[in-house]
Amino acid sequence: MVRKVFLVFLIAAVALFIAYYELIGYGVRQGIGQLNIVWKARPISEVLADDQFPDSLKQKLRLVQAVRQFAIDSLGLKDTKNYSTLYDQKGEEILWVVTACEPFRLVEKQWEFPVLGAVPYKGFFNKELALKEKAKLEEAGWDVNIRNPGGWSTLGWFTDPILSKMLERNEGDLASLIIHEMVHATIFVKDSVDFNENLASFIGDRGAEQFLIHHFGNNSKEYQRFLSEDREFRAYADHMLRGCDYLDSVYRAIANYPLNEKIEAKHSAIAHIINTSDSLAFTTFSRPTVLYGSKLPNNAYFMSFKRYQARQDIFWTEWKNTFRGNLKQYILHLSNRYPFL
Repeated sequence: MVRKVFLVFLIAAVALFIAYYELIGYGVRQGIGQLNIVWKARPISEVLADDQFPDSLKQKLRLVQAVRQFAIDSLGLKDTKNYSTLYDQKGEEILWVVTACEPFRLVEKQWEFPVLGAVPYKGFFNKELALKEKAKLEEAGWDVNIRNPGGWSTLGWFTDPILSKMLERNEGDLASLIIHEMVHATIFVKDSVDFNENLASFIGDRGAEQFLIHHFGNNSKEYQRFLSEDREFRAYADHMLRGCDYLDSVYRAIANYPLNEKIEAKHSAIAHIINTSDSLAFTTFSRPTVLYGSKLPNNAYFMSFKRYQARQDIFWTEWKNTFRGNLKQYILHLSNRYPFL
């Protein structure tokens, strides 16, 4: 009897392994890649004592420490010991994130993962594997995008290090990124990546604004630069979100068109969105027509604005009206309302 039970268990285990072989392999590769970064990261105290490390970058490391402490003390974000080490990327990208969307609907591809649930992206610590995933998705008919994120959160499962390329960012951008990732380790709702990313973007930007005032002052060049960049980006994001609505209407209208006419209409609609964005005022960012002059973005690009920016007005209204601009109280409310995973 025991042998029969063991045999059934073994067969079931083998069947599950075969069924989820790709997911298991992906998870193992991600774990190894993340652990490799964690193991090779140096404590900040050691880096600051290193005479060979540039003083300008030491200032940025001290700034990260100040942002981190502000986020814990003044915003109430969880202290997970993240950003207490530095990983030297040696000038190279180390993570490639793949996203995909249907070609004639703004519906993104979702991957299912244990604990996290449905997630609309896959990360790779190996560029070739990311390119293979991209090719496979494109062959299946998806619009695909690959990007190199400035940072990421392991939700407290690892001690996330500061990445050396983060230190190339200006003060406001760096503060926003650190707070954004710290939000993920504080509030993360399963199967709700759009909510999680929109919330982290909102708190990241508003938290950075408060940090810059606290650390540099209202009249500082750091704070004024942040305001200018934030204003320009939000105007561009709003334009892209209106573009998403426009694409939705175009795709509904051409649903029964022949494929070649669908492709032509899609190309024309996206070109219109990019070209009309030049009416916006750009002083700190490059114009989209310059960035996308040779190749237009696809649906996966537009979905990124829904993922990170579509709910900003909702959070802003609740923060201002219900919590009177008290960001710490708003974060506490959200933490109680949305238990972590």
